[in-house]
Amino acid sequence: MKVAIITDSNSGITQAEAKELGIFVVPMPVLIDGEIFYEDLTLTQPQFYEKLLGDVNISTSQPSPVDVGDLWRKVLKDYDSIVHIPMSSGLSETCHTLTHLAESEPDFAGKVFVVDNQRISVTQRQSAIDALNMAKDGKSAKEIHDWLMKTKMQSSIYIMVDTLKYLKKGGRLTPAVAMIGTLLKIKPVLQIQGEKLDQYKKVRKLVDAKTEIINALKHDFETRFKDIVEAGKMTMSIAHTENLPEAEKFREELKATFPKVEFTFINPLSLSVSVHIGPGALAGACAIKY
Repeated sequence: MKVAIITDSNSGITQAEAKELGIFVVPMPVLIDGEIFYEDLTLTQPQFYEKLLGDVNISTSQPSPVDVGDLWRKVLKDYDSIVHIPMSSGLSETCHTLTHLAESEPDFAGKVFVVDNQRISVTQRQSAIDALNMAKDGKSAKEIHDWLMKTKMQSSIYIMVDTLKYLKKGGRLTPAVAMIGTLLKIKPVLQIQGEKLDQYKKVRKLVDAKTEIINALKHDFETRFKDIVEAGKMTMSIAHTENLPEAEKFREELKATFPKVEFTFINPLSLSVSVHIGPGALAGACAIKY
């Protein structure tokens, strides 16, 4: 039984990495002044940030269900079934759209399993790697889907936002709050635990943000994820937006603070998230591994 693993570019997995790993990555569409681009195909990270810093209108959209359906049909010519891991349903309607497609089309019934396990960025990447390893171990698409759903809440992301400009632009903050925050040089630390992006702490310096992220991870490791850490099944990772030097420094801090937790990777945040956060962001994340 051959099981194909599909995710989207929100996972941070590039098209080149996907070929090397043996999985499929759906490029997420980005609208720039009304023109559509596709992440990692017709729009690179440097090109995106160049446009984001300019006076242009940028928004994100769902991948076309028609295009995804065509991909599924193509993949099913060589595979018996598919596990598709889109970004969290709490951040996009993509998951609901694809679930409906899988359930309503006879071609996909019992063959395509869409996973709604509330992941994004590096935790979504970990899910794709887990799914791939389970497929290599001979697990069925349903078994992979069920494990990913069972463990969906066993992850956390804590992210420091360097500027309030893009949260304001995207309607996440009122202009007044954004102005006060900018004047006070506040850098919010946000969290993703499940569906939504919520405020966690407010700080003014990068060093304080990193301390808050480390303390949050430590609390998770000592409480709700204690058994997972003790079993050696917890991972750590870092995401960033145009902030690789700080991400690499932060990696060494995390490894020194949590020597018993496996550090997996550093990834740029996907463009779908970066458009709302802007450059300079830094995130620490953890997720269970298969």
